[in-house]
Amino acid sequence: MTSTSEAIIPKFDDDDSEGGGRKLAIICSKGNLDMAYPGLILGNAALGEGVELHLFFTFWGFDMIIKSRMNDLKFSPSGNTAMHMPIGDVRIPQALAPMPGMQPMATHMLKKQIADLGVPEVPDFLEHIVASGGHLWACRMSADMNHVTMDDLYEGVEGIINASDFIEITEGAQLLFI
Repeated sequence: MTSTSEAIIPKFDDDDSEGGGRKLAIICSKGNLDMAYPGLILGNAALGEGVELHLFFTFWGFDMIIKSRMNDLKFSPSGNTAMHMPIGDVRIPQALAPMPGMQPMATHMLKKQIADLGVPEVPDFLEHIVASGGHLWACRMSADMNHVTMDDLYEGVEGIINASDFIEITEGAQLLFI
């Protein structure tokens, strides 16, 4: 005997409007090319669903929003055992990963694969997120550690704030740490 049941869909609040008053807070802590995209893609998806979005850039995630670095994010196959060639399931042996030229080659390959999918580069993606209503915040401690000011940051960053301010701004939000 088979029975059918309705899907269980969580209800986060009583607001029936699109997005339901939901908030998503993503802490972006990595500046590698492969770690920049998960937060941007998830944030963009949230905005598409009408969810309020706040991205908080800290530690190496700062590379995504520092004007002098954001166009030059790298990808390293060293220590990345999941790294494979775009020609099937051919994996790069870890013994070869630290060899000269591997990081530029891996970065080029990943950028090409991302571009082939029509996904914008990091600065363009940030511009799209801001234009869609997303909020970008820089971590005060990371800014102080790196001697970074607002002048050094991508123009879409709303401010350099401390962790307590971010927690206050994103009260009630779902939180992702990347």
